[in-house]
Amino acid sequence: MSTPPAGTTKKRFFSRNDYLAPLPIPTGEKPCDVLNTIWRKNEAFLDIGNYSIGSAVMVIWPMVVVLALMAYITPKPAMILIVGGIIIGVPALFIVQGLFRDVPLPVRFNRQRREVCVPRENGEYWLVPWESVTAAATQHSSVSQAGKATMGLLIIGFENPDPQAEEDNKHFSFGFNCGGGTTAMALWECTRSYMEVGPDAVPHSRVGITPYEKSQIGSLIIDLRKGDLIGVAWGIFCITFLGTYFAEKLQNLKLSYPPDLLYPDIIEWSKPLPPEQWAKRSPELEIALAKREAELEAQIT
Repeated sequence: MSTPPAGTTKKRFFSRNDYLAPLPIPTGEKPCDVLNTIWRKNEAFLDIGNYSIGSAVMVIWPMVVVLALMAYITPKPAMILIVGGIIIGVPALFIVQGLFRDVPLPVRFNRQRREVCVPRENGEYWLVPWESVTAAATQHSSVSQAGKATMGLLIIGFENPDPQAEEDNKHFSFGFNCGGGTTAMALWECTRSYMEVGPDAVPHSRVGITPYEKSQIGSLIIDLRKGDLIGVAWGIFCITFLGTYFAEKLQNLKLSYPPDLLYPDIIEWSKPLPPEQWAKRSPELEIALAKREAELEAQIT
């Protein structure tokens, strides 16, 4: 599947597409895991997951709060509750359905072998060369009476290395609802920087069992003991109006123990290698990196 070179940007009146890979050159953004996509990180591999039930809760919860306030201040709240129930009910059903499904397996990026393990259906998987992975940040805007609304995705794509694969099994991609643009680039940098710079260049995983002092209630109590009124006010706002407490609890329910890749061959493939056995960058990527780093340095100066 042909894609424009990395670093290419295509703009239209209501849309923008930024092509980030291949080849995976720097975007200029700092790595930021805005959707908690990093499920597991060590010296050999990085697991990236596309399951963010907490984000879904934080999208729906503010609508619940707004509708509840409107129903409270309206003399006849029945119609608001009915319409609001329809609007919120459908996505809420998807969240409930997601709670009863198994968490999808992560995609594993092995920096020492410079390969990617892509789980597929029926216990199959692909081993894809890292430098063949495609990535793009796409952003679309719409204008209505309510104003301008912008939505966007980070899309990461993989090609089946089997030349005999059937047409419906040649391509796989997953998208992250992060808003597109620079946010999508920062999210992509979590993967790119891990593979090209190292584990210390990207944030640690924030999924799993949350220590009490870092939980919503724990942080609120600690701020209260410190007398940090701004922190307390912000914590109450997040819990009350953004639904972060419920988002945290549902994420803990599903991702306290993120799923692992238990294919026997992949367990062996995931083991660390001696440095002398690490795979090297291609000459094409070395040239592209040098050119891009020079461009970024010129922008700073």
